[in-house]
Amino acid sequence: MIRVGIVGATGYGARELLRLLLAHPDAEVGAVTSESGAGQRLDELLPAFRGLIDLECRAFDAADLAERCDVVCISVPGAKSMAFGAALRKAGVRVVDLGPDFRLKDPALFAKYYKTEHTAPELLQEAVYGMIFQHREAIRTAQLVAVPGCYPLSAIAPLAPLLEHAIPTAPIVVDAISGISGAGRSLNDAFHFPEMNENLKAYKLAVHQHTPEIEQALDNRALVQFTAHVAPLTRGILTTITARLESIPSLRSVYACYEGEPFIRVLGEGVLPEAKYVRATNFCDFGWVKDDRTGNLIIVSAVDNLYGGTAGMAVQCLNLMFGLDECAGLVAGGMAP
Repeated sequence: MIRVGIVGATGYGARELLRLLLAHPDAEVGAVTSESGAGQRLDELLPAFRGLIDLECRAFDAADLAERCDVVCISVPGAKSMAFGAALRKAGVRVVDLGPDFRLKDPALFAKYYKTEHTAPELLQEAVYGMIFQHREAIRTAQLVAVPGCYPLSAIAPLAPLLEHAIPTAPIVVDAISGISGAGRSLNDAFHFPEMNENLKAYKLAVHQHTPEIEQALDNRALVQFTAHVAPLTRGILTTITARLESIPSLRSVYACYEGEPFIRVLGEGVLPEAKYVRATNFCDFGWVKDDRTGNLIIVSAVDNLYGGTAGMAVQCLNLMFGLDECAGLVAGGMAP
């Protein structure tokens, strides 16, 4: 059994991770920490887990976690996990960070987009980006894995195989809509029910922190115009990508690279995904339409931001890191209705 610790156990991403780990055949939750809930039982803080877990939240202690766990998952807001990650690596325990702190290799880019200096830049080169289909072999031996963002997954999976066909001077336009849970659990007036019900809005235009993450994962070979939107949904992401290709290849052959990927479903031309079909799953679905009038290729992708875009990717990385069946604890169809 893999003993997994969770730092920041009461956030939305951690809750989904807990749900998956409690049903995992080869993993157990060995320790949980919470800044706000230290000293309280986890099942009292999260009543959904009553009768399923018997752990008390503790204050963060890297040495204690290293002793009790084989790997520690960090699930805290951006710019808060770098200190936890550095302490855990110093204590000698493997780390999977569900946040953004170890995704960008360039500390200057991190400072620019997250408005704070990186306090553990020495770990940025050690960290392996947890995009499974790009870095599967490196993840197996990684000591520090940076789980990708949910928005980036929905863009990178369809775009990565197309890079050699894209026109370098034509920006790739990525418009993505996310459910409110993507903003995390922290209170924010902008996401209160009266503000978001029957509303839809774009945010962080031209300065969104996932833009450099997407471009980095595409080897900085494409300029990406990324716009994020939030909708009155609890969970889910639907992304529309508009790209101009030098020549329109046989896309089925281009995407043949995904035939062995267990959680990427290439739907094909004219078959477009919907958020409800990936709800509560680890799948990333995408299909496309060629617009002969404009010459553009339009791709639509869908992921569940909490499962496939966060906790599920973390569990898939854990499976690889410990030599388990990559799909262990993750095979499920979409939750509907």
